[in-house]
Amino acid sequence: MRLFPKILTGAGVLVVIAGAAYHLSNSAPSADLPRERQALAILEDGQCLMCHSEHPDLPFYASLPIAEGMIREDIALGYRHTDLSGVYDALRSGRKVDEATLAKIERVVEKETMPVARFSMMHWGSAITGKKARMLKEWIREHRAKYYATNLAHSVFAFEPVQPVMDSLPVDPAKVALGEKLFHDPRFSADNTISCASCHGLDTGGVDNEQFSDGVGGKKGGVNAPTVYNAALNFVQFWDGRAATLAEQAGGPPMNPVEMACQSWDEIIDKLKQDKELTAEFLAVYPDGYSGDNLTDAIAEFEKTLLTPDSRFDLYLKGDSSALTAQEIRGYELFKSNDCATCHVGANLGGQSYELMGLKADYFADRGLAMTEEDNGRYKETGTARDRHRFKTPGLRNIALTAPYLHDGTARTLEEAVDVMTKYQVGRSLPAAERDDIVAFLKTLTGEYRGRPLDAQNS
Repeated sequence: MRLFPKILTGAGVLVVIAGAAYHLSNSAPSADLPRERQALAILEDGQCLMCHSEHPDLPFYASLPIAEGMIREDIALGYRHTDLSGVYDALRSGRKVDEATLAKIERVVEKETMPVARFSMMHWGSAITGKKARMLKEWIREHRAKYYATNLAHSVFAFEPVQPVMDSLPVDPAKVALGEKLFHDPRFSADNTISCASCHGLDTGGVDNEQFSDGVGGKKGGVNAPTVYNAALNFVQFWDGRAATLAEQAGGPPMNPVEMACQSWDEIIDKLKQDKELTAEFLAVYPDGYSGDNLTDAIAEFEKTLLTPDSRFDLYLKGDSSALTAQEIRGYELFKSNDCATCHVGANLGGQSYELMGLKADYFADRGLAMTEEDNGRYKETGTARDRHRFKTPGLRNIALTAPYLHDGTARTLEEAVDVMTKYQVGRSLPAAERDDIVAFLKTLTGEYRGRPLDAQNS
């Protein structure tokens, strides 16, 4: 059904409404433009922000009968899935586009699923032609190479949405040594029983393998503890993103009444000052002495070293074709074909975006448990309706060691977690064989810490 009469022209479409003519071009931008300008022009021609932004700039015909309802429906669905405002801002200002959104754009271009046919029918000129698709793919490849470069420059996997974990990050060794001691120090809790390592055991995948962690006095937290391994690769910390840095994250539990239950940093510092050996070491690193900022800075510096490179999957990406079995390789291909790699991206296979839990179906209605404050996700911090049930995507590194899964810890096995995610995020029910292939792939993500496989740390 076409809503408006049109006349085809050499460069696009001439739409005539009430005697007025409007030209909508479907031609590709000039190849002489820089890649970023090409990409921006294609997205603007595609009118992507009409559905993928909080405040869409609606076309003149959005208030016409029939069109209005359809356009409003498209906007609600598109914005629920992805907000592209940041992409436009990044392209206009010469900044990098985040890895998750980059992967999402790449995926819909590959699958030719955006814009949807109904949108293209109504908004002439929005379709992604073959030439536009090629331009977008080249921009994505160059953008990844520029901003997310790895040591895979000459590999067939150079432009994958995921990368190997790097061997190390720049750190201050003196701070690392001090931070490691503080990470394991129970004096950060009110009753001297709970340390950072209590919930983030380095010999148990960086977690405690409990649905909810124990705090002071046996109190239970309300959200599953995420792994501390590779946390330095996350764009924010905590499921709800309330900490922008590792140091901010380290400063949360000590004052949390359910976790470590201290009243102030002075309470902790008074105990640490009694340890003459620790105090001397601390003053050598931080001449200005004890403070909450200095304590969390040291812990954060240590946590930057908690990287787990050289998993079997990493070795495969780096060129060892024998590192994975045929089943595991099938699992990786299924992982990508089921769009898992549009959110679980980068070196940590996640941790780069907030995503809605229940994109394709209502997870919380089906779960059968009472709603909690933690179920609100990012909404807890922003109060923005769109953020309700959005969570920082967890990284999948060492996932075989970090059960149970999901923010609520309700998935006890990897098989359960994959079933939940494909149903509620992808909208599919996978055959058992495909599910098992993906699980086999996920088990290849266990890396090494200090030169030893992480699954052998407690042996």
